[in-house]
Amino acid sequence: MTAKGGLFLFDQKVREEKGVSYIAGFDEAGRGPLAGPVATAGVVLPLTYHNDKINDSKKLTDKERRTLFDEIKKVALAYFVELVDVEIIDRINILEADRLGMEKCLRKILLKTRVDYIITDYMALHTTIPLLSIPKGDATSACVAAASILAKVTRDDYMIELDKKYPEYGFAKNKGYGTKAHLAALEEHGYIEGIHRASFEPIKSMSHGIQQLKLF
Repeated sequence: MTAKGGLFLFDQKVREEKGVSYIAGFDEAGRGPLAGPVATAGVVLPLTYHNDKINDSKKLTDKERRTLFDEIKKVALAYFVELVDVEIIDRINILEADRLGMEKCLRKILLKTRVDYIITDYMALHTTIPLLSIPKGDATSACVAAASILAKVTRDDYMIELDKKYPEYGFAKNKGYGTKAHLAALEEHGYIEGIHRASFEPIKSMSHGIQQLKLF
């Protein structure tokens, strides 16, 4: 696994080996939860930018992520974050929803800056731009790590706001993941149509006989 600081060295090595300059990194947050959208993000960092604190968002504290979130948005040549809603996730599946979100981010980024090369966290995109898809990309590449931070903070904030409307599900704490408390809330209150992912278990098996709460 690439250490902190090494994430930027990895990107620089890609530039040198591929003969490219502007790399766009893409990642997602929220692939596994039972509720809420999946957040996808793309980032193009300046060629000379370096910050050893940028790392896989899962390895950072909430405070660290939020500090870096603000900095990345300030220094990036271009960035975009897309929230792909539950209806789309249920219709085309979570993998394709991830891909759809990243491709929308790419189109937005291309309106602002040149992109010579793409690195993703194990996701192939429909594009003619050369692409490197690697497992654990957010722990390997600086631009992918930066994207993971933007996606994570954006989605966390969405779930925190959702918690204000549906406090019984504990979304501010569990972020929609299937924790013991969240599963207990589902058993007691039913699922929320338009917020819980109907194609995910155990929501899928709750479609009959469990009260549905309406999203207004």
